[in-house]
Amino acid sequence: MATNTPRDGNRQAALESALIDEFLAERGCTLRALEMLPPARRVELLRAAAANATLKLAEIESRAHFVEDLHR
Repeated sequence: MATNTPRDGNRQAALESALIDEFLAERGCTLRALEMLPPARRVELLRAAAANATLKLAEIESRAHFVEDLHR
């Protein structure tokens, strides 16, 4: 069973960052390139990327719990 240690938090943060990077890359953008966008577009993309990452992390966590339950 997973615990909420800083190490686990670092893995989740790394995964969240990777998901955000992936979302932006699919739209032809990078975190560095965001700096050059107009503020409204930058905020729009970052919000969408964060929402997408949140949904994917929730899905991953849900699947992990499901697999854990299967092995009980």
